[in-house]
Amino acid sequence: MLLLSPSSASLLSLQSHSYYVNSSRSRRLHQSLKIVGMAKETTDRGNGIVEKVAIAGGLVSTPVIAWSLYTLKTTGCGLPPGPGGSIGALEGVSYLAVVGIIGWSLYTKAKTGSGLPSGPFGLLGAVEGLSYLSLLAILVVFGLQFLEKGSIPGPLPSDQCFG
Repeated sequence: MLLLSPSSASLLSLQSHSYYVNSSRSRRLHQSLKIVGMAKETTDRGNGIVEKVAIAGGLVSTPVIAWSLYTLKTTGCGLPPGPGGSIGALEGVSYLAVVGIIGWSLYTKAKTGSGLPSGPFGLLGAVEGLSYLSLLAILVVFGLQFLEKGSIPGPLPSDQCFG
């Protein structure tokens, strides 16, 4: 992306008058633009650890939520607690991770006008999209569950499901 300060000439003006600019001024302008462009590149790489944690969390969470929603739709109950409650805990943390990614995305959208950066190999953008799709699936399945049963299951295992 090419950024120009308000006091500098427009890009169109620079292109049309390139023959009239002496070479030393042209080199300085080119170097200035190159520095501004490099500054933009480095700010896009910020949050490296946070991005990697969000990617890992999202790539694990979305399949767990899909499994949870499928189980809820077919059995009327969420995932079983599993050994020591590990599967139920993973299910709960997965829902929280997706809500966190969506919250981060909405915050970034409100602050910058665009969503999350694409991240390494485009994975953060993919996780962002998968999180929104998971939210849509959650709303649909929970809505259907509410219409059929009159309620949605709570966060703790019930005796009806795993008694």
